[in-house]
Amino acid sequence: MIYCVEDDAGIRDMMIYALNVAGFEAHGFENGKLFFDEIKKKIPRLIMLDIMLPDEDGLTILKKLRSNPSTSSVPVIMATAKGTEYDKVIGLDLGADDYLAKPFGMMEMISRVKAVLRRTEPKNTSQLLKLGNIEVDVEKHSVTVEGAEIQLTLKEYELLYLFMKNPDCVFKREQLLSKVWGTDFIGETRTIDVHIGTLRNKLGKCGEYIRTVRGVGYRMRA
Repeated sequence: MIYCVEDDAGIRDMMIYALNVAGFEAHGFENGKLFFDEIKKKIPRLIMLDIMLPDEDGLTILKKLRSNPSTSSVPVIMATAKGTEYDKVIGLDLGADDYLAKPFGMMEMISRVKAVLRRTEPKNTSQLLKLGNIEVDVEKHSVTVEGAEIQLTLKEYELLYLFMKNPDCVFKREQLLSKVWGTDFIGETRTIDVHIGTLRNKLGKCGEYIRTVRGVGYRMRA
C-alpha cells in the first residue's frame, strides 16, 4: 500500500490512478489528520507527501513520522511546488528518501517510487551480518547490540548496513551521501556527521566501532 497525502483532489486522483496502473495499491488523503487516522490502522510501504498542506504542513508530518518507532523506517517521497531548494534540503535532512518538484510527470513519479522501494526494502534472501557485538538481520531489517534489539531510522540502518558489509573500509563523506542518500542529494556533508552521531549513541559502547578517519571520513572496525 502506498499513501498519497495531497490536498489537490485532481493531482491526488491522478497519482492514485498512475500507481494503480503500475501495479501498486494506493490510497489518498487530503490532509494530515485523515492520514494519521489511517496510518494507525495500517502502515504503508511508502508515503508520497506534499509539503504544502492545510493545517499541518508536510515537513511537520515528516517529523512526526520519523519520531514514531512504528513509522520511522517507512520511506517518504516529498513533493514541493516551491522554487527554492530550501524545503527540499530540509526535507531530506529530516529523513525524506527522495523528492519530486511540481509539476512532475506520472512516469517520473512511478520511476522514483520504484527506485526508492528497491533501495529501502530488504532483500528476500536471509542474511545475518555480524561485527563484534553487533548483529544485523537483513531479512528482518533488525539490529541487535549485545543481544538487545535497538530501533534505528532508515538512514541510520542504511549507514550501519553499509559499514557492516564493508568492515574496515574507509568511506569519504561524499561517498556515504551518494550511497545512502542518492546521487541527486542536494545538501551538506554535515548531514553525515549528524547521522553518524545519532547512530553511535544508539549503538552504545559499540558506537566506538565507527571510527573517524581525520580529514577523510569514517570506517567501522570491531
